[in-house]
Amino acid sequence: MDTSLMIMLIVIILALAFDFINGFHDTANAIATSVSTRALKPRTAIMMAAVMNFLGAIMFTGVAKTIGGSVADPAKLDNGLEVLIATLLSAIIWNLITWWFGIPSSSSHALIGSLAGAVYVGAGADKLNWSGFTTIVEGLVFSPIIAFVIGYIIMTILRWIFARRSPHTVNKGFRSMQIVTAAIQSFTHGTNDAQKAMGIITFALVTADFQDHMEVPLWVKLAAATAMALGTSVGGYKIIKTMGTKIFKIEPINGFAADISAASVIFGATLFHLPVSTTHAITSSILGVGAAKRFSAVRWSMAGRIVIAWVITIPIVFVMAGLIYKLLF
Repeated sequence: MDTSLMIMLIVIILALAFDFINGFHDTANAIATSVSTRALKPRTAIMMAAVMNFLGAIMFTGVAKTIGGSVADPAKLDNGLEVLIATLLSAIIWNLITWWFGIPSSSSHALIGSLAGAVYVGAGADKLNWSGFTTIVEGLVFSPIIAFVIGYIIMTILRWIFARRSPHTVNKGFRSMQIVTAAIQSFTHGTNDAQKAMGIITFALVTADFQDHMEVPLWVKLAAATAMALGTSVGGYKIIKTMGTKIFKIEPINGFAADISAASVIFGATLFHLPVSTTHAITSSILGVGAAKRFSAVRWSMAGRIVIAWVITIPIVFVMAGLIYKLLF
């Protein structure tokens, strides 16, 4: 087998492995509230999320094009495939570490930071598109702030509307509605997160001269969507426990508000072709909803741990990807 083709296959396998891990790492966030409030049983929620992730993943490609071309121009990298191998190994390692400890860190941060680090070390600072990288990071930074604010506003409105209703009656109704919002959130997750592996594979195809444009081939869409759906079907119970119980005690009305808030931010970003952290959007929505319910109800120490993971992810994986590139190539 030709060496370049073999390296290309390694990149594809690693990209799909990243998508698979992303499935059980990040998708757990999308169903955490519905599972914690018992609106859905864990297995049912996971299978529903797998289907909705697949549907979302095959319907959009804008984020894939951003990932594939904004950090670096694949056509200008002579060693692009090697750079991608270091990128994916770094992102996969970080995702597995944070999953093991139940920390809802961002797969998006891990991938973008790793790609930047691998390009910087493997191709040089002049090959790194700093403006594109900065734009993506800005989206990753501002999206959780927006999600927090929206979550706070929606929860405040719901509290005002249902202030005179029996809490038991209200939560019974919202428990049923959470099934719909969990499905919506899983769909929006697929529209954004699955695009990242598609972008990496398309980046590799351009680098290896298999195609000369950033349009995502159908087989790449189907492969990435399937990998994420399979990963989702495995489940991410460690993350579900953290998101659904350790930030604050979520009731169905809170879960509904958090799901709607996060889904609106994620899908809005997808429409603008911006990769955002679905983890950040969902976590921040939960924090905003909790703060609206009662500021002291939020376990801010756990929230602090999550925020620390957000802050340190990009610099850590940037360095890790550079070191992996040096070690391997």
